Amino acid sequence: MRDPVVVQHSGHVATWTLNLPERRNPISGATVVDAFVRLTDAVNADDSVRAIVLTGAGSAFSTGGDITDMAAGNGYFAGPPFRQRDGYRYGIQRLTRALYNCEVPLIAAVNGPAVGAGCDLALLCDLRLASETAFFSAGFVTLGLIPGDGGAWLLPRAVGAARAAEMMLTGDRIDAVTALEWGLVSRIVDDGDLLAEAHALAAQVAAHPPQAVRMAKRLLREAERQGLESLLELSAAMQAVAHHTDEHREAVAAFARRRPS
Repeated sequence: MRDPVVVQHSGHVATWTLNLPERRNPISGATVVDAFVRLTDAVNADDSVRAIVLTGAGSAFSTGGDITDMAAGNGYFAGPPFRQRDGYRYGIQRLTRALYNCEVPLIAAVNGPAVGAGCDLALLCDLRLASETAFFSAGFVTLGLIPGDGGAWLLPRAVGAARAAEMMLTGDRIDAVTALEWGLVSRIVDDGDLLAEAHALAAQVAAHPPQAVRMAKRLLREAERQGLESLLELSAAMQAVAHHTDEHREAVAAFARRRPS
């Protein structure tokens, strides 16, 4: 059985590629969820991985839930409502928690449709680049559903409450240009250059001291749910740790050597 997520390494950058292109890279299956949880646990414990590029094989980034499994009531979609509730809690929500708490910066290279939970997968990344042919849809309502993976929390933080409501309540998709205007992505890249651009951005992140980058990412995450006073306390504690790292001492010494007398 092939891996649902293919992993490649180049220096301090890992590339995770969803590898179910014939099904447009669904992420609701147990094998995909387990793979992401396992990979995230591994990189959280591995300081040699400093940035991750996440993309999809074939023409789609991810079309989210597996409609075939939904229709057949298979896997996490099986059983009466209380069983399906557990299916979400112990299924795709495990993926949401794992990627949201990934300590390593995640860069989404959105190479095509990012639909439903696939859109939310991109939102779980820290940086998002879109190809010219990419589009995004939070269209759960078109299937009579709501985002069961946390998308209602993720989307407003990316595009604001009004635009999130428009995407979720109409089910309309937005193209790459609109995604850039709304702040869902930071840049649009020619299709053929997407991975190269994503890896170049990952290399920029990976060039910095890894513990400082991980702590900076954690502060950004905590800022989404904490008030200023509690974030200041956390920042002070993390900064004290950062001052005692070899990377900080070396960077300060190098800066001092370059500074004119």
